Amino acid sequence: MNISTLFFQALCLGIGATVIMDIWLLILKLFKIPTLNFAFLGRWVGWIFQGKFIHQSIAQSPSIKGEYLLGWIAHYSVGLIFAFSFLCIVGSDWLIHPQFYSALIFGLVTALIPFFIMQPAMGSGFASSKTPHPFLNCLKSLLNHSVFGCGLYLTAKIFQI
Repeated sequence: MNISTLFFQALCLGIGATVIMDIWLLILKLFKIPTLNFAFLGRWVGWIFQGKFIHQSIAQSPSIKGEYLLGWIAHYSVGLIFAFSFLCIVGSDWLIHPQFYSALIFGLVTALIPFFIMQPAMGSGFASSKTPHPFLNCLKSLLNHSVFGCGLYLTAKIFQI
């Protein structure tokens, strides 16, 4: 398989899985359950480009012009990177016969990124330890990332048609 085919497959898979995750996040918002603020994600990414990776509190850090759009771009970029990584691990033949559990497990494993990189860098501590409800925040991250894993599987099944 050539690299351009793999990139195209990852693009489709990543966009599909991220859209499914966004539908999940929308459902949570409808039930008044707080979700990730993409402006804060964009703010964090924007500050990384300016050389600042770690914040005491990303909410109190100065805003970045276009941070909301940058947050959405980062969100989908990460989805694409995760999908590409997943295909590199399981192989593109997985798309022919997708297996639910491999996608779900991968989704759960991706929660390690926010637990040990993003949350500490944004001032929330490892696994949200500096937030008022660390267990609840970790549970939400695990659920969100498991939905992403389910999205990998569902997108692969949809593209089989």
